[in-house]
Amino acid sequence: MRRSALVIAIAATLLAATPAIAQTATDTPSAKPEAGAPAASKAAQLDQLYADFWEASLKLNPLMATFIGDPRYNDQLPNMLSKDYIDATNRFNEEWLAKAKAIGSAGLSGQALLSYQIFIEQQQDAVDGERFRGELLPIDQFNNLALMAVQLGSGTNAQPFATVKDYDDWLARAGKIPAIYDTAIANMREGVREGIVQPRVLMVKVIPQLDAVIKDKPEDSEFWDPIKNMPKDFSAADKARLTAAYRHLIADQLMPSYRRLRDYIANDYMTHTRNTVGMDALPDGKAWYAYDVRTQTTTNQTPEQIHAIGLSEVARIAKEMDALRVQVGYKGDLKSFLHYLQTDPRFTFKSEKALLDGYNGVYAKVMKGVPRDFSILPKAPFEIRPVEAYRAKSAAGGQYQPPSMDGKRPGIFYVNTYDLPSRKTWDMEDLFLHEAIPGHHFQISIQQEQTGLPMFRRFAQFNAYVEGYALYCETIGYELGMYTDPYQKFGQLQAEQFRAMRLVVDTGIHALGWSREQAIDYMLANSAMSPTDVTAEVERYIAMPAQALAYKTGQMDITRLRAKATRELGAKFDVRAFHTELLKDGALPLAVLDDKLDRWIASQH
Repeated sequence: MRRSALVIAIAATLLAATPAIAQTATDTPSAKPEAGAPAASKAAQLDQLYADFWEASLKLNPLMATFIGDPRYNDQLPNMLSKDYIDATNRFNEEWLAKAKAIGSAGLSGQALLSYQIFIEQQQDAVDGERFRGELLPIDQFNNLALMAVQLGSGTNAQPFATVKDYDDWLARAGKIPAIYDTAIANMREGVREGIVQPRVLMVKVIPQLDAVIKDKPEDSEFWDPIKNMPKDFSAADKARLTAAYRHLIADQLMPSYRRLRDYIANDYMTHTRNTVGMDALPDGKAWYAYDVRTQTTTNQTPEQIHAIGLSEVARIAKEMDALRVQVGYKGDLKSFLHYLQTDPRFTFKSEKALLDGYNGVYAKVMKGVPRDFSILPKAPFEIRPVEAYRAKSAAGGQYQPPSMDGKRPGIFYVNTYDLPSRKTWDMEDLFLHEAIPGHHFQISIQQEQTGLPMFRRFAQFNAYVEGYALYCETIGYELGMYTDPYQKFGQLQAEQFRAMRLVVDTGIHALGWSREQAIDYMLANSAMSPTDVTAEVERYIAMPAQALAYKTGQMDITRLRAKATRELGAKFDVRAFHTELLKDGALPLAVLDDKLDRWIASQH
């Protein structure tokens, strides 16, 4: 099981590495439809297969069901790290791939063809990843079930705590957590024997994360929060029963399992962790990274090709940043300008409230500009929240959590207020455009709300599309009325430079022998990012190989497609129609997106 697939099974979130699909498939769909009746029959047969597949997927991964707002499996939690579960998952992927291929694609067109292309590539990707032993690397500072469990069990995340049944569901689910942690320990021991271990620089960050969760008294634990916030309409008998049951769960099951996990990592595993940081240092690591690159970018570009693109983009963007330096009248060179932007107090927030108020102001400003560029909008509600304290130190500056399928849980833009001096005012507008509106919140919510699509498509996540689209949204800030302050425009350039540097640094670390320190120095030299942010980002790339390559790869493709549409359609080009076409079918592999947009452009003449 490859590492990114394992993360999905464990976390079921978009923050972690989402599944991406290889560009090639062994059964190539035909673009020429056959006679109507056979094609219609085949499409109906495939639609039923997709529906059955989705139901089977939710049973296999009940956490995913919870995160999308399907409550049927809220009491279930399989041991995702066990050999039995991994074997069952592999059989599942192979069987559904074979079922779809047996039906075939001849005669399909339109949405039926798109669905078939996506399904085949999705399942082929999963099958191709079976050779890689991601279960032997079950935890790091980003991919951490121990923290996800706290988010779920604290009552502030996807796990609901509104009814007595909700409370009992969590008791049943949380009671299975200790066995997973014990399996994680066993898998790490096997990883030590096989030479598949985490870098030490990652695991030293895990210890304080676990320490922040471990409490001597149940009442001091975040897992106790549902008891503190128990609905008033619960009966006295239920309140008493649940209070006692949660005290037992936390004191006698969860906290001992957290201590076992923490003690093993600190006192045993840490001595076996490696000084290297790249995937190429692991057994079969070069092939593993090449696979991650292919699936995360949905292209056939090699690490070396991506590295070269990154170097070129870094140089181009640096010239634009220097031009902005001249525009604002700064007299020093670009390097000193970057230092000025990072250190001058005028660019810092005076308080957490000031930071959150600033983002709420950006929210209002963006929404005024949205109607110019977008005619398709999500129905799901949206909120801005600070990142929880227990995970803030290792979290990114901002991140998005999608809404539930029914819209009852809003889309959430989490803003990190840890190390407040490192959060810059000039970084607000571009970050909001990416993580919130019209970036992730629009794209993911609109995709989930497309009830005419098969369920697997409504929740498909192709990083090159998802993150590429969000980065593209940063580049259209002027159109939305943003970047009127040139320093906010600098924030956009800084963010784009950040993603360009990722192409250089990620491939450098995992394919070209770069050290952690070399990667940090490169990013500090080419940006105004703080040492805190740079260190967290480099360690993210170490923990999530190739995931960071998706952003710039996807953005460059979408930007190219828009330029092509503008050039070929001339006066007929309508940016609102372009964005609707870009968003209405959900996330796609880039090759499929390219074909779809080419057909759309041709249809507009």
